[in-house]
Amino acid sequence: MNIKPSLEALLFVAAKPLKVKDLADLVKATPEKVVVALDELAKDCQEQNRGVALVKQGSTYQMVTAPSEANLIKEFVKDETMGELSRPSVEALTIIAYRGPITKLDLDRIRGVNCALILRNLLLHGLIEAKVDKKKNETYYEVTLDFVRFLGITDVKELPDYTKLSTDDALDRMLNNNDLGAL
Repeated sequence: MNIKPSLEALLFVAAKPLKVKDLADLVKATPEKVVVALDELAKDCQEQNRGVALVKQGSTYQMVTAPSEANLIKEFVKDETMGELSRPSVEALTIIAYRGPITKLDLDRIRGVNCALILRNLLLHGLIEAKVDKKKNETYYEVTLDFVRFLGITDVKELPDYTKLSTDDALDRMLNNNDLGAL
């Protein structure tokens, strides 16, 4: 079984470096086979002059942009972080402001769509921050102090109708019961 495509896909979607042991568990292979496949994948990326590269640090690996594309990526990220927010981004930011800290899964449920790219964009803009709860092994998102200051307030609780909207029963029922029809 060729595990290289699976490893490449996992490393592509991962937001952080992944350990060989975790990759081995995910693709149901031995750590030794995973290391061989990862070395081949790194060699493929380099020899085929691809836009991505595989970086190894100790027993962790991460998919990154190729150094040859650094200027293009820098320009793209600059445009992404300096541009205006889209309507979906503003909606997600509003939900995070009123309901945060909130998990990506709960945000996805409320909006009805995958919010991964929106979260990435809001993180790049410095409007939200991610905090990991190691006990629950979940990431929670909340607005940053910069966002609060930008609005000219000192606390998110000063947002209009904060008390009512941050404790909306229908939203809680939907999240707890996964009942999308509740809203």
